[in-house]
Parts: sequence; structure tokens; C-alpha cells
Amino acid sequence: MKQLAAVFVCLLAACLADKPQPCTSPPLLNGSLIVATQNEELFEIGTFLYDAQDRKIRVGVLGKLGNQTFIHDLLLIYREGVMYEINDWNKTCKKWPLKADFHPLAIPKDAVLLGQVVIGSSSGPGQGLLVNTWTGDIGGTYMMTVTEFGCIPVTTVQHTNKFGWIMTSFFNNIIGITDPSKLNPPDFCPDAMTEDVTREPADFWSLFFNK
Repeated sequence: MKQLAAVFVCLLAACLADKPQPCTSPPLLNGSLIVATQNEELFEIGTFLYDAQDRKIRVGVLGKLGNQTFIHDLLLIYREGVMYEINDWNKTCKKWPLKADFHPLAIPKDAVLLGQVVIGSSSGPGQGLLVNTWTGDIGGTYMMTVTEFGCIPVTTVQHTNKFGWIMTSFFNNIIGITDPSKLNPPDFCPDAMTEDVTREPADFWSLFFNK
């Protein structure tokens, strides 16, 4: 009887090992991304630096909102609750309050697995990418696709009350930060907050819509 129970436990462990489990992306990442909205009002392409250890993100994008084009270089430091809007070209910088909570690139423990698929082809080595897609609710419905091996983000689709559906695609991801100094504000950034009584503290998505 004990032997039978041991075999059952082993089989159960094997089944659980084969089933995709919620995961956390590497704490240090850099790469490229595309952000787009369902109504085609916003489109952005650019690069990102992600540091989950110190809770910092830097995003540099070229975008279009409506009929206006723009360039953004934003440094978000969540531990301090601040965001820097940086212009390296003319050495100017603005410092804004940041009200957003830091959300690591991770699949929440309560997420529901939608399925596992191969992007590309499974006909030969190197022709496809095995990914898992998860769904859940974090202040709005989301779907997130990550690689089976490494938990590298591929796409996220999230619904927000303010902006509707927003899709972010990640590509050319590299584990690590090649230049950590990019996650610190430049010397020309001010110590004091930029004064603007008409501007509310930013959350993450409003950064892309504030022009």
C-alpha cells in the first residue's frame, strides 16, 4: 500500500511538472517594445530598461497620438515615487510625482492558463518559440504571453477603464542591464519637482497619453 501511494505521489509530481506554472521574468531586462491601443489612437515603438530589484524602468519611444508625433524618454523610479522626463539633446529634464505601484513582469499566482502554443513552426529545431498565455484581472482584464523557458515577456494585452485595450509587444529582449547608469537621473535633472498645478501625478499608462 505504501509503495502504491509512493507511485501515485511520483506520478502527481510529474504531471504538475509538465503543466505550465506561473512564473517571474528575469529581474534585469532590456529590449524593444511596441505599444498600441485598440482604437488606434496611440502607437509607440522604442526601447526599455527594466530593473525589478531597484524598481526602476526607463522607456524611450517614438510615438504618435492622434495626428501628433512625439519622442519620450522617461525614467520611472517607483521607490521614490518620481518620474523624470529627460531630453538628452538639449540637456533638459522635468521631475514629476509618480503615483503608480510597481508591477513586476510576472504571471500572478491566481492567473488562469489559456494555453500553450508554438509561435512559428515546430517542424524543425529553431523554427518556433514555445509560449504560454495567461489571463486574469489586475485592475482590469489582462492576457500575458511569456516564453515557456525563461519566462521572457512576448505580449501583454490589458484593458483599462481610461484608455480601453492596450497591447504591448516585447522583442529583442536581453537579460541584464548593459549600462546601469541609464537607470539614474542625469546630472542636469532637478532635485525639486517641476511645478505644474494643472498636472496630476502620473500613473504608468497616463505617461503615454500625456503630451
